[in-house]
Amino acid sequence: MPRTKEFDPATVLERAVELFWERGYEATSLSDLVAHLGIAKASIYATFGGKQEFFARALQRYLDRTDPLIMAQLSQPGPVLPAVRALVNRFVSEAAEDAPRRGCMVVNSAVEFAGRDREVTRLVESSWSHLETTLTSALLRARAQGELPPEADARALARFLLVFLQGVRVLERTPEAAARLHDAARIALTILA
Repeated sequence: MPRTKEFDPATVLERAVELFWERGYEATSLSDLVAHLGIAKASIYATFGGKQEFFARALQRYLDRTDPLIMAQLSQPGPVLPAVRALVNRFVSEAAEDAPRRGCMVVNSAVEFAGRDREVTRLVESSWSHLETTLTSALLRARAQGELPPEADARALARFLLVFLQGVRVLERTPEAAARLHDAARIALTILA
């Protein structure tokens, strides 16, 4: 008769997200995971695979939690540019207030792996493509509603915002980032004026 799990895999995965997000892949050992999660190494392997597979599943869980929030924020009916401005301001506020200086798990993974792992690279690129597409759709709506001039290049603006927002997440990891981020956001928002 098969043994039943003595832990909830979803809860364990959520706790793994927090540890990987805080420390990164390389700085998190299997022993760290065992201690933090309170489950045996064999249970980790049996449920989540090796450390690299576990990390990819944790990153996917992080994306499942964060990407839909942006889509929801930019998909509301009515004027679009206030929602885009609010997104920029939210990223900057979160970055300026992030006491643990964790940054964004997607950006951290992109920097740490730098294309070395096919699955992590796919997840990072998928997240960035999703954000770019969501921003492009929102800015096309803004243009159609007269919030942007007819000649505005929605895709180029979306790409600018993608790069800006990911840059915010990189600088978030530094202790003196707040003033830089607020000044940069002010300039970025003038593009959407």
